[in-house]
Amino acid sequence: MKRFKMPTAYTILLAIILVIAVLTFVLPAGQYEYNAEGEPIAGTYHTIPSNGQGLDAVVLAPLQGLYEAIEIAVFILTVGGFLGVMGKTGAIDAGIAAIIRKLKGREKLLIPILMCAFALGGTTFGMAEETIAFYPLLLPVMLSAGYDAITAVAVILLGAGAGVLGSTVNPFATGIAAGFAGVSLGEGIVLRLVILAASLVVAIFFVMRYGERVRAHPEKSLLRRQREGDIRRFVTAQTPDAAVMTPRRRAALILFGLTFAVMIYGVIPFEDMGITLLPTLGWWFLELSALFWVASVVVGLVYGLPEVDIAEGFVHGAGELLGVSFIIGISRGITVVMNNGGITDTILHWGEESLTGVGSVPFVLVSYLIYLVLSFLIPSTSGLATLSMPIMAPLADFSGVGRDLVITVFQSASGLVNLVTPTSAVVMGALAIGRVPYHQWLKFVWKLLVLFLLLSILLMVLQVLL
Repeated sequence: MKRFKMPTAYTILLAIILVIAVLTFVLPAGQYEYNAEGEPIAGTYHTIPSNGQGLDAVVLAPLQGLYEAIEIAVFILTVGGFLGVMGKTGAIDAGIAAIIRKLKGREKLLIPILMCAFALGGTTFGMAEETIAFYPLLLPVMLSAGYDAITAVAVILLGAGAGVLGSTVNPFATGIAAGFAGVSLGEGIVLRLVILAASLVVAIFFVMRYGERVRAHPEKSLLRRQREGDIRRFVTAQTPDAAVMTPRRRAALILFGLTFAVMIYGVIPFEDMGITLLPTLGWWFLELSALFWVASVVVGLVYGLPEVDIAEGFVHGAGELLGVSFIIGISRGITVVMNNGGITDTILHWGEESLTGVGSVPFVLVSYLIYLVLSFLIPSTSGLATLSMPIMAPLADFSGVGRDLVITVFQSASGLVNLVTPTSAVVMGALAIGRVPYHQWLKFVWKLLVLFLLLSILLMVLQVLL
């Protein structure tokens, strides 16, 4: 009897598209009326003729999804190209060797330091897609230190994820939700800070505990069967001069760090956060893609690479992340089928009906449950906030719950689901880069998800009762 083998991320996502397409024939189609700002108006839901999505829609959905997510896909390819050019210089290998030597015997400090840094990005500007660029950098470091690929992926994904789950001024989740709810961004920030701190501490402890167990007993790694292959893939074999930090390599590393610093600065919406001293660039994926391909050329020229090596390095690096771009397109295809089938608003309408007239605590619990489901179907936090908050916020008034608490419910549930949902391009892209099978990620993270869920609910219920 053949042993069951978990299908690839591509197959899982295509299967979900097929299931959603079937549901468009089963679930009633409907829509809300929308005001001039594009907000759905509560109480205006009405059914519309069914628009079942057939086989042709299923076939086209991944491609249409790639068209709609083309900016993200191009960004990922340019990041891959940039890393490919960096690989030609050998600077990253030299930098990794220097880090390992400096932290010899103290490598576990990397976990809390980096997770705090990524959480800061998550809570302030919703750092998510931007983290894709960091996985190829961290994987060799963690594997060289004796950890496995899951540990490396967890440091970034759970670090930034804990920050998004405890968003404080994240304009793409909290900011949009607050705007549609008609409350100040500062309302409820104390509770969100508490959730952020508690979630981050729990996540750091969880990752460190697993990582140290793997270092002490490699056979306990969830990826023990592919460990040697991962090391060969991500950790460059050291030649006599590979770990030597030359002046040119140092210059390349400085440019490398400067590129990421400019990236982070470019996407932070200082104006939306009330910061006027620093200009807001308002960059997004188009500008970031331009940043990385220009940086690729600059790094190559500063290091003294021949033109042909710069071109080959860029193309090879982009090719390494081509699969990630396809995953993003397929993930987006799920939303395409839902929208074209007219069932997105239907699901939101069911949420509206189930929450009317319940008490404060039940309202929080039911809202959290509904947002867990909606976040799976609509992984975009900004999209979900835009669609649901104009409905959920008024419903809170009838249940005696502050609208700021609805925002916290939304972002906590959405942040939790987006750590594991296969409809999230960030999750599936991260796992694809780290070569972490989806079922192994679930096996690793499910206990932490339960802790996050219980912790968030407890803190929010206490907010209602106190």
